[in-house]
Formats: sequence, structure tokens, C-alpha cells
Amino acid sequence: MTPLTVLENLPEGLLERDASQLHEVLHGPTLIHLPGRRREPLFVSVLLHGNEDTGWEAMRRVLARARVHGLPRALSLFIGNVAAARRGLRRLDGQVDYNRVWPGTPEPHLPEAALMRQVTEAMAARAVFASVDIHNNTGRNPHYACVNRLAPHFLHLATLFSRTVVYFLRPLGVQSAAFAELCPAVTIECGRPGTAHGESHAADYVEACLNLAAFPGHPVAPHDIDLYHTVATVRLPEAVSFGFEPAEADVVFPADLDRLNFHELPAGSVLGRIRPGLDTALEVTDEHGADVGRRLFDWQDGRLQLRRRLMPAMLTTDARIIRQDCLCYLMERLPYPA
Repeated sequence: MTPLTVLENLPEGLLERDASQLHEVLHGPTLIHLPGRRREPLFVSVLLHGNEDTGWEAMRRVLARARVHGLPRALSLFIGNVAAARRGLRRLDGQVDYNRVWPGTPEPHLPEAALMRQVTEAMAARAVFASVDIHNNTGRNPHYACVNRLAPHFLHLATLFSRTVVYFLRPLGVQSAAFAELCPAVTIECGRPGTAHGESHAADYVEACLNLAAFPGHPVAPHDIDLYHTVATVRLPEAVSFGFEPAEADVVFPADLDRLNFHELPAGSVLGRIRPGLDTALEVTDEHGADVGRRLFDWQDGRLQLRRRLMPAMLTTDARIIRQDCLCYLMERLPYPA
């Protein structure tokens, strides 16, 4: 594990390189502190997943503008998995997920967890103002924000990016949950990588955060937010083969499975077909880690059906991502104010 590099300025040539070229300048995970007119820094993390480069492209824009106009607030930028970004992969084989090893992780003994703890402690010492973790999806999803707390400051930070906000408690060890102990923290999901709209939206959002003097003292208005709660994570067991039509496997999904993202599906909706006699088609856990597969799914008669109305997010047709992370998250609409 490469140790954390901490810098007080931008290395020469950094902004001229895309995510796949950052290894030419950076040796690994790097935390860069830059001064601004307001001292309490905005923390931004990018490339916790090496294939999700919208965050880095957005920060290239923000920092290029800052060279001319300066920063309205101090900025601390964490650039994560440089090695995976070089290959355009979420993570390399043998690597841990860089967004599962922050304080609160179930694996605090890992060297990567020690590195993320070092970053968190450094930002606590600097009285961090707010935290933004920038991500992409591999499947079709709208732009949305995620929070781990329902406090007004968190929701104001989230709705500054999107009126669609997801509240979640699992998985453990994510960056936003760790920083929620220090300041308002949000994860923003910017659609698929490589889109100009995602990069400009993320850049404009970071600049809006940098220009915030303080958070409003009132709650977010109910008509300004669509709030959802992640109730389950869905994974494919290692022993279960899967594919997409017209493939043959233990579980077969439609070729356009990701079209279901952020659509409320009624009970009885069919997500795929399963091999007859298969006892365990999915691993489905709730926000407390309990097995809720049979409560949410029916996989009798060769069909994989929902037992109740739910909304999926992060469905993808990328088999590697499904194995490295999950098939999807399942959500329910959360009444607001909560």
C-alpha cells in the first residue's frame, strides 16, 4: 500500500493530465490543501473508484478557473485510487474498495483503512466546512445526491446538487458516513463517466459549495426534495452464475436491466429468470445486515419477482462491477419532513 502524500500546492502538470495519466505525477493517494478566502476548507474526494473520472474532470475545471480568480474558500482535494484510474477500473484485482475502508469500516485493520483514517483526522484538525464525494454510475441513473443523516444542513448540501436525495446507512466504511461525524457530507452521483453534462454539473456544484458562506438555518422545503431511503442491498452469490439475455446462466437478466433504475416497480414486477431448483438466487441484506431476501423477492417458477413496491438504483449490465460491488440497491420513498 502506497503511503498518503500530502501537498500544499498543485504539482506541476497535474491539471494537464486526465485520470489515466495521474500516475505520471502522483505516486498514489494524495491529499492536496489549497488556501482560500474563507479558512474552513471544503473537502472533495475523487477517484475512490478508478473508473469514475467525472470528479477529477470537474476538479480540473474548478482549479483551472481558480488559477485566475482564486478560491473563495480553502479546498482540500483527495485523489484516491490512482493505480486503478490508470487502467480505467473500479479497483485492481487484489485491491480493496477505496469507498469501503473509511472510519466505520468493518475492516479497520487494513492499511487502506489507516490511510483513510489519516485523511479524516487531518480534515478534523482543519475544521472542515463540508464534504463532497464525487462518483459515477455504470448503468443508466439520473444525477442524485446521497446522505447518511437527515439533518437540515445535510439536506441543504444535497439539494444544492439535485432534488433527488437518497438516505442510506449501508454499506459501511463509506467516505460520506465518516465525514458526517465532522461536517455536512454528501455523495453526488453524476451519471455515467465521460459525459460533458456530468462534468459540468459536478464542477458547478463544487463551485457553489465553495461560495457558501454558511448553511441556511431553516429546513429544506418539502416541495424542493424527493427523498428516498435505501432499504436493501442486492448481491449475486459467488457460486451463482449470471448473465444477460440471451445468455444461459443460473440467473438471467434482461439486456436493458438498467432501464429500471429510479422507477418505482409494483409488487410482482419480474427482474429476471432463474434456473429451476436454485435455492439461493440472491443475497439481499437490509441496512442492519439482516437477510431479507425472502421478504422482498419471490424466486419461484423460474421468475425473480418483487414481493412489494420498490425502486432500484445502480442496476448495471457490467458483470465485473456487479461482482466487485453489487447488483443494485432497493429504495422506498421516505416521507418528508422526516
